[in-house]
Amino acid sequence: MCTGANYTTRDHYFGRNLDLEFSYNETVTVTPRNFAFEFRKEGTLQTHHAIIGMATIADGYPLYYDATNEKGLSMAGLNFPENADYKPEAEGKTNITPFEFIPWVLGQFETVAEVKVALATLNLVKINFSETFPLSPLHWIISDRETSITVESVREGLKVYDNPVGVLTNNPTFDIQLFNLNNFMHLSKNPPTPQFSDELEFDVYSRGMGAIGLPGDLSSASRFVKAAFTKLNSVSGDSESESISQFFQILGSVAQQRGCVEVSPGKFEITIYSSCCNTDKGIYYYTTYENSQVTAVDMHNEDLDSAALADYPLIKEQQIHTANNRATAESR
Repeated sequence: MCTGANYTTRDHYFGRNLDLEFSYNETVTVTPRNFAFEFRKEGTLQTHHAIIGMATIADGYPLYYDATNEKGLSMAGLNFPENADYKPEAEGKTNITPFEFIPWVLGQFETVAEVKVALATLNLVKINFSETFPLSPLHWIISDRETSITVESVREGLKVYDNPVGVLTNNPTFDIQLFNLNNFMHLSKNPPTPQFSDELEFDVYSRGMGAIGLPGDLSSASRFVKAAFTKLNSVSGDSESESISQFFQILGSVAQQRGCVEVSPGKFEITIYSSCCNTDKGIYYYTTYENSQVTAVDMHNEDLDSAALADYPLIKEQQIHTANNRATAESR
């Protein structure tokens, strides 16, 4: 499954864990302003905001998993099985396929408020990208520096929810996920105050007891609670190093380890990559399951007025710095 989040220190950060049992050869992809997005039912978006994020490039088209545009608006699609319901083409609606949704939003808009207005006429239509890449059942988190929303196309229609926690996982629907937080309102970063009985003496025998009851399993409902608690209580300095380190710690609190979730015999879900984009600077950071070193791609180091995609395959093998290698020792 997956977890998406955003976090603000001096700058704003947006990213996600991609949790799956297989990879689609995803790459960090920069789409410049003059790359033509040809929509299946809505013509061509010839010029648009530049975009950076993680995508699979298929037939020259970036199928984005998560991305940020040059104005700081960000978006990610997360797995939403059995709930996602895409529609037939509808007259009088803006008919966008789910694989076009991220480019359609990030290509045109700068704020969540602008997106909410445009969503009033949106219809997510059931059109596959290709036989090789059929539609995935998704819902989306869309964020700017101030606000987040969740968008879900379900049987009843398109639902748009304000997202005050700035976190998204998977099932159930977002309204239920948010309501479920009521069951954990007693959790605290502070030591607990005994409420059990006035007739007993209690020993706060460990740090962290204020969060007893915080879910630790890997289900999407539990990860939503864990990620929300971690993110909303997170504290870091304002430097880039401190900020991105803290963001990856937030995502790490709900990461998937190989062997813990078996989806079929011998197939295990893992956190394939974790991403963190500085949305103010347009710098996309990531780690992978086997490479915990942070790698960065800066969109502003590309020609953003180009018409050609720029993509950077993931560095997946562990990058290890040996502090006492022979060359270091001999230079002393």
